[in-house]
Parts: sequence; structure tokens; C-alpha cells
Amino acid sequence: MTPLQSPAPDDWNQHWDAYADAAALNPAQTYRRKLIFERLGLSGAAEARVLELGSGQGDLSRDIATHFPKVDLLGLDISHSGLAIAQKKVPRGTFIQQDFMQPFAVPERYQRWATHAVCSEVLEHVADPREVLVNARRCLAPGARFVITVPAGPRSAFDRHIGHRRHFTPGGLSALLTSAGLEVESLHGAGFPFFNLYRLAVVARGDKLIDDATKKGPLPLTARMTIRAFSFLFGLNSGVTPWGWQLVAVAREAATGAENGGKEAA
Repeated sequence: MTPLQSPAPDDWNQHWDAYADAAALNPAQTYRRKLIFERLGLSGAAEARVLELGSGQGDLSRDIATHFPKVDLLGLDISHSGLAIAQKKVPRGTFIQQDFMQPFAVPERYQRWATHAVCSEVLEHVADPREVLVNARRCLAPGARFVITVPAGPRSAFDRHIGHRRHFTPGGLSALLTSAGLEVESLHGAGFPFFNLYRLAVVARGDKLIDDATKKGPLPLTARMTIRAFSFLFGLNSGVTPWGWQLVAVAREAATGAENGGKEAA
């Protein structure tokens, strides 16, 4: 398979080879990072150690490193390609390959390490999202703040192509976090109306978006204009709304921590 061919839904090495350029231009990615920053609470933290589940190509880690140069960063991802891109963007960060469906095989010093954690647009891809969260808790310090984002609303052809097994409802996400042993502080939709409109445009584009995303070279003028328009309009979105198709949750690891490596949530 060449990098220009479309990856299989769970082939994340090929995913980042094929889609890294397109993902970097996606206004929804920028919007999600804004939502995460607003909820992560790093500004008031005297000392912070951030775990990112699904660090991808390192855009969020890069932004954290830029704005908070004293924060320690650990990124986990299953993709060698994504990890290599992320390490180049954030040389001072630590990036480790990890299958989230398996017990985390990180160095011992990262057990109960993270004061803050992010899991953004990961849980819709995995067979058992609860298992991912239970495994992740082994790396969370007692009282750690955990920001989770997942998609709501309809799945597009592109979503299915890159392995979205499900989209979530607020009630379903809340039940999932609670069942994994996390304490839910807040959970709501975001992005109404323009994020929803963008998602409807993605749905309407259908299979053609799959081909568009793998093309090399400059984007067509119409695509660039659309991205710029949505990048502006996303600034007008409601950040807290029952109608938004971007779900954002803030959860906490219990103050006593996962004494048995998360097994009490099993």
C-alpha cells in the first residue's frame, strides 16, 4: 500500500501518512483544541504533568508546550507515523506507542503520574471505550483532571472510513465515564450552530471527501475558502449547548486514586 492509498479503518500508521496534511487544516481540530484548553485548567496549576491519549500528530501537545513551557508532556498513540510526527513537533515531549485496549506498558515512573489528561476523538474508534478509560486510569494521579471529547450527531462516510464505530449521546458518555470509575464534573455539547453545519457538510460530501483528504498539493480555491469561512464561524459557536455535536466532558480521578490499577472499576 502506498501513502496515497486510503488506509484501512484501524491502520493508524497509514492513517497519518495519508491524512496528516488534511487533519492539520481541519478547522474542527482547531476548535476542539480551544475547547480542551478552556477546560484543562493549566493556567492555575503550580505543577502540571499532562497525559494525552491519542496524541496523533502532536498538534495539541505542541500548543500545550508553546503556552506552558514548564509542563511535562506524555503522549500515547498506537501509530508509529503519528508518534514520529509528534516528536518532531515537540522535541521535549515523550511519545510512546501504546495499544489502548491493552494494559498500559509505560515506564513505571508514569504510573499515577498525570495531574491532567486529555482523550480527544479516540473513544469512537475503539471496540471497548470503557477498557481504554480503565487502562488510562493507571497513569492518573489522585484527583487528576481528565478532559474527554467525542463526536455526537450522524456519522459521515469519512467517519466510517477512518473507523468511527459509534457516535455518542451525552447520557451515553456520562454512563461510560462513570462505569470506568471516573467522577464526572461537567458534560455538555458544544459547537451549535456552525460546528453542526460543518458536520452536515461533511456528511453531504460523502465518499468524495475520502479522495479529497488524500490528495497531495495545494487545496482547491473553493476548499480553502470553505475552511476559512468555517474557521471564522466557529468563533461564533456556543461553547455550552444541548444541541452541539461536539461533546466535551471534564472528569476526575478519585482523590484516593486507582489503588488497584483501575481494577475497582472493572
